[in-house]
Amino acid sequence: DTFYVEELNTIELEIGNDISVCGEDEATIQIETLNAAPPVLFDWSSGQSSEEITVPAGTYSLTVTDGNGCIGQDVININSIDSNSSRKLAIHINDFLDLHNKKIAYGGYLEKRSLYKRSSHFGSVNKKNERNIHLGIDLWSSAGTLVLAAFNGTIHSFKNNINLGDYGPTIILKHMLQGIEFYTLYGHLSKNDLNSFKEGDKILASSVIGSLGSMKENGDYPPHLHFQIILDIENFYGDYPGVCSENDLKYYSQNCPDPNLVLKLSSF
Repeated sequence: DTFYVEELNTIELEIGNDISVCGEDEATIQIETLNAAPPVLFDWSSGQSSEEITVPAGTYSLTVTDGNGCIGQDVININSIDSNSSRKLAIHINDFLDLHNKKIAYGGYLEKRSLYKRSSHFGSVNKKNERNIHLGIDLWSSAGTLVLAAFNGTIHSFKNNINLGDYGPTIILKHMLQGIEFYTLYGHLSKNDLNSFKEGDKILASSVIGSLGSMKENGDYPPHLHFQIILDIENFYGDYPGVCSENDLKYYSQNCPDPNLVLKLSSF
C-alpha cells in the first residue's frame, strides 16, 4: 500500500505589539492570521470568540484553531496610563515618539476618553450626558512648537479657557472656501499668542498663529494642539465644544467633520 502524508502549513498569528490606554479607556485588538484553513476558531482568554475584540487594560492570550486542527497562539498586554497625571501622560507620549523616532503623534477624532472624568467641567451623573467623545484631532509635540493656519481666513475670536481640562488659550479662525463659510479652532496654545492679534485680522494659510502651550497654561495636558473644524459656530466666542456626549454625537459629528479630511495625515 502507498500512503501519502500531507504537510500542513503552520498558522502564523500576529496580534501586534503591547499598547497603552488612558485610565479606563478600552483598546481594539485586531489580529492577522496566515495559512489558516477554514473554519477558523478564535478563543480569547477574556472568553470572547471573535477575530477583533475591544477590551480594557489587561493581559490577553489568544488561541486560534483552524479546520485542520492546527493551532496558533499569541499574547498581548494592554497597559493603563494614569490619565489624572499630565506628567505621566507626557512621559508616555514622549517615550512613544522616541520609540518610533517621530516628533509628532496624532489622533483622537470621535474617540471616547475617560481622562475627562478628572474635571467637573465635563462630568455628568448620567453616562449618556457625560461629555467624553473628542470632536477634533490632537497633534502631540513639544511646548513651543509653532502652529500654522490651515486656510486663508480672518481672526474670528480668541480666549483663554481656564477650566481644568479645557482648551486654555484658544484661537478661532473664520474661512470662506468655494462659497462655504466655516471655522477652525486651535486650542491649547500659549497665553502670549492671544496678544498677537485682534478680531478681523487677515490670516494667510500656513502663516504662524501661535505655539503649543505648556501644561501650566494649556488646561493641564501634555503639550498638544487641538484642531477642530466647525461648520456653524453658533454664538460661541473664543470657545466651542471640543467634547460631546453620546446623546449629542449625531449633531456634533455633522457640525464638526473629521479634520483629517483636510490634514490627510497618515500613520507611520
